[in-house]
Amino acid sequence: MNEIVPIQKLIYEIRGHKVMLDSDLARLYEVETRILNQAVKRNIERFPEDFMFQLTEEEFRLLEVRSQFVISPKGGGRQYFPYVFTEQGVAMLSGVLKSKRAVDVNIQIMRTFVKMRQWAIENKEISQRLSELEHYFMQHCKENNADIAEINKALALLSDRTKPNKIGFKTLD
Repeated sequence: MNEIVPIQKLIYEIRGHKVMLDSDLARLYEVETRILNQAVKRNIERFPEDFMFQLTEEEFRLLEVRSQFVISPKGGGRQYFPYVFTEQGVAMLSGVLKSKRAVDVNIQIMRTFVKMRQWAIENKEISQRLSELEHYFMQHCKENNADIAEINKALALLSDRTKPNKIGFKTLD
């Protein structure tokens, strides 16, 4: 369970929230989905709308297409649309399920959410810096009457010169 990447693949964005499906969480916690949902319903006051919500039919269909997950591995099908849990809802689950496994899994999930947040912040900073560089470059070109086509041609020539030589035999004609 020390792998962050598999957990990251189980996190979706729905209604502007990063969420995890009840069935994915149940699989991670090694309990049946119905057991997880029963524990939640017994403690429903701990799960306001910003911690957990049920998918609509449209959201479920879109998620089904995007993730290509199977509705029910046993072929019985779900009788309701899945519940999804936000980061706060996932944190609350460890207190509701009260098992060592739930605590261990929650720690890994929380670390994954933190890593995703850090990655998003870092990429935002890189994107902003690239925009600033692009603006500076365009301004410099305007001020110095530089021809963008000439710059692109020079970059292409430079790119061709830095390509590695092809490996293989040359035939003599």
